[in-house]
Amino acid sequence: MTLKSWQTKTAGPEETRDLGRLLGELAVAGLVVLLNGDLGAGKTCFAQGIASGLGVPGDSPVTSPSYTLLNIHHGRMPLHHFDLYRLSRVDDLADLGYDEFAEGDGLTLVEWADRMTGTLVASVSVLIEPVDEQQRLLQFAALDACGRKLLEQLAMRWPLSGHPRTLSRENL
Repeated sequence: MTLKSWQTKTAGPEETRDLGRLLGELAVAGLVVLLNGDLGAGKTCFAQGIASGLGVPGDSPVTSPSYTLLNIHHGRMPLHHFDLYRLSRVDDLADLGYDEFAEGDGLTLVEWADRMTGTLVASVSVLIEPVDEQQRLLQFAALDACGRKLLEQLAMRWPLSGHPRTLSRENL
């Protein structure tokens, strides 16, 4: 059975990075992750964890690419890190070569994906919401078969890695 949604809480920035790291370790080429949440919700912490899980070297810092729109980091596979804060139309992404990256040999991470007026093809959507000063609620939704498989793997491995705050799982 595969999951179509899953949510968990993290106790602070390090746990948020740890969960991102696990996702990065489990990621396969062609995975597209849509990342949403308000300013300060923890999107960059999560993105830093994904980069770590992909083996991106520490000397290639992962920061919010708000002013450059796209940063590419190299690990076991490329991480194409888009930030759509300043964009509002899917057509704007075509100019950046989004489709080539999203269907390519790496992981495509899209921050502020909910700002788009059109639909982005993706495998997983993640919403990060602050619970309090430290805790974050991360809500994952699988958008295709690859995403469902990833959520199943995350849900199985996250509690076993010392982070037992899984809140709910919704099966297909």
